[in-house]
Amino acid sequence: MFQGFKDFIMRGNVVDLAVGVVIGAAFTGVVTGFTNGFIKPLIQLMGGGSGVGAGTFSINKVPFDYATFLNSLITFLITAAVLYFFVVLPLNILAERRRRGEEPPPAAPAEDIVLLTQIRDALVAQSSQTRGYGDNPGRHQQ
Repeated sequence: MFQGFKDFIMRGNVVDLAVGVVIGAAFTGVVTGFTNGFIKPLIQLMGGGSGVGAGTFSINKVPFDYATFLNSLITFLITAAVLYFFVVLPLNILAERRRRGEEPPPAAPAEDIVLLTQIRDALVAQSSQTRGYGDNPGRHQQ
């Protein structure tokens, strides 16, 4: 049960997704800071207001904060555009290359994997050589 869970967690897609969520959350904070610090004041200036009432209008003394809404909309659009151009588009290009068979060949296995493979092959060869001796096939000679 634990091995299955470990295999699931260690899959590339799950780890990539987790990293993407963390980076996306951090990037959203940066974009929100940018829009709150620069875009929202510009919206308030264009609205002609200053002070507490900037970027708002009132109907029957009920304030409507359009600057905050526009700021949130711009934050969303910037975040979506960056995620599309830096995450979705490159992954789509990679998927297309995989479909066409243009993906670069996998890197050579690590040195320890090659060594373990050689040891395994040597043990299999040794095991097959020792079989057949004596009366009990499959048992090693003593």
